[in-house]
Amino acid sequence: MTKRDYYEVLGVSRTVSEADLKKAFRRLAMKYHPDRNPGEGLAESEDRFKECKEAYEVLSDARKRSVYDQFGHAGLEGQAGTGAGFGAGGSFRDIFEDMFGDIFGTGVRGGRTRAYRGADLRHDLDLSLEEAVFGVTRKIQVPSLVVCSRCGGSGSRPGTSPTNCSTCGGTGQVRMQQGFFAIQQTCPHCRGTGRVIRDPCDECHGAGRVKRHKTLSVKIPPGVDTGDRVRLGGEGEAGENGGPPGDLYVQVAVKQHEIFVREDNDLHCEVPISFVTAALGGELDVPTLSGRTTLKVPPETQTGRVFRLRGKGVRPVRGGDVGDLLCHVVVETPVKLTAKQKELLRELECTLGEDCEAHRPQEQSWLERAKKFFEGMKL
Repeated sequence: MTKRDYYEVLGVSRTVSEADLKKAFRRLAMKYHPDRNPGEGLAESEDRFKECKEAYEVLSDARKRSVYDQFGHAGLEGQAGTGAGFGAGGSFRDIFEDMFGDIFGTGVRGGRTRAYRGADLRHDLDLSLEEAVFGVTRKIQVPSLVVCSRCGGSGSRPGTSPTNCSTCGGTGQVRMQQGFFAIQQTCPHCRGTGRVIRDPCDECHGAGRVKRHKTLSVKIPPGVDTGDRVRLGGEGEAGENGGPPGDLYVQVAVKQHEIFVREDNDLHCEVPISFVTAALGGELDVPTLSGRTTLKVPPETQTGRVFRLRGKGVRPVRGGDVGDLLCHVVVETPVKLTAKQKELLRELECTLGEDCEAHRPQEQSWLERAKKFFEGMKL
């Protein structure tokens, strides 16, 4: 029987990448798995499955693929490792574990216990605006799983050690035969560790890790804002079976300030000014995060006017120009007036009324717009 072209068998082009080649084989291996094609289709599925295995075994090997590309099937005649049996090296087992280990739970290869990285942790840290802008070093307490100091993480009582699992022989895997197809899966007895603890540590009860509160010093860089994270490498939970620890992420939240509101790298604040200062102009002290500064208010200033103080904002945490401080003026109406003060205001009102358009331009403009609006409603 003439063999089909290996690229045709797997349904790929001759320039296929290694990753796409593996995907194609995986898809076909699942499709022609004999256990998924019982009955009359079993014999055909077994043949197709063997054909796919043979094609993948050749094309996944760079040397064999090169020979095949130049000379075809004739170039591979007599070489070990080709054909339906895959040679004496048992390469299909390796292929199967690489391809389907994540599906069937094969957690251990070559009899070695898999080490698991510890989980990452998150700690929320509230900062004042000043701490966020200028940076700060804070002590924090974080609950975490750490390596048991009594057993050193082995899980066994001091003086003893774990033993190989009798079910899997220490490999962490058990082999199961399902018709034509043999698979390996995680050992249900040792859960893939390959070890069994006969005499557990009385401190961690065999887990190898214990809960503890760690006190850490975290340095917050200047310019951070709500939502920023500071990573402390290796300060997360301890790993299992000698695996590396996870990381700790400190999540920043900036508390509301009594004066300033932050917007990106700019700061905003309201500045109340008196009726007289707004009309005649003047100077007043305004706060900044670095101290006091003088704000010059020109005559005839109206509510809502914004004064920008350059460089009085926040320096970005990742570098760049310092933001500004924007002062929003609010003209304050006098309250709790005496009879004399009220009389003086009425006298002022009388004098302003003689030329109201010149003294109250915004009021006159608004009245004109309102008049046109009402006239339009009558139509």
